[in-house]
Amino acid sequence: MRNIDLSSWQSILSTLLVLALVTLIGVGVRVLMMMTIQQRRERMNRQINERLRTLIAAYKTLGGSFTGDLAVDPTHLRDLHARAREAAEASGEVPSDSPSETASERRRRIRDAVEAALSDIILLGTEEQVRLAERAANELVAGRPVHMHELVVSLRDFIRLALDLDPIPADVAIPMQGPARPSAAGGRGRGGEGRESGRGGGGGGGGMGGGGAALGMGALGRPGLADDAANHSS
Repeated sequence: MRNIDLSSWQSILSTLLVLALVTLIGVGVRVLMMMTIQQRRERMNRQINERLRTLIAAYKTLGGSFTGDLAVDPTHLRDLHARAREAAEASGEVPSDSPSETASERRRRIRDAVEAALSDIILLGTEEQVRLAERAANELVAGRPVHMHELVVSLRDFIRLALDLDPIPADVAIPMQGPARPSAAGGRGRGGEGRESGRGGGGGGGGMGGGGAALGMGALGRPGLADDAANHSS
């Protein structure tokens, strides 16, 4: 204030111009910082939404069934064709290149959906989930049936924690979960449909957009969430 000269109207005008320029620069810097922070938050929310949506779809694929055979059969289509030809030759029938819909074919479709879900978990899951998915993938590669219940529990606890939901009470006895069984009519199971709808157009994106606004900088974005999810799952 000591340097403000009010002795003449020229000095008053110049002082006002300097003050206006300084104020304008300050407001511009503040607006620029706010825009940068807002863009960073929107980008983080989009990443959180995509990660959460993908893990929810993987959970539905890996844990959509409570009954029946909950183990994933690693049998490939070429093995099914070979078995069908061997059975046809043993019975004296003409081998068919396209075996009819059977339980083995259904298990093969389940295995395909499970492999896709495991790849998503390896890409976007926590350290614990990546280790469980890697172990399940190695079991499938080795040709051994594998159960997904432990990975499903880890995904369930992580998703509930990310959505700020209360943990499941300890006295609730949830039966073992296994891969969702595809319908006989469709070529893909419920899990595949969930993945498609999760990655679909504006409807799905808009629905999760509100969830991203609610999550904000918390939920998946806060540090130590993977450790919290691991503690909940244990």
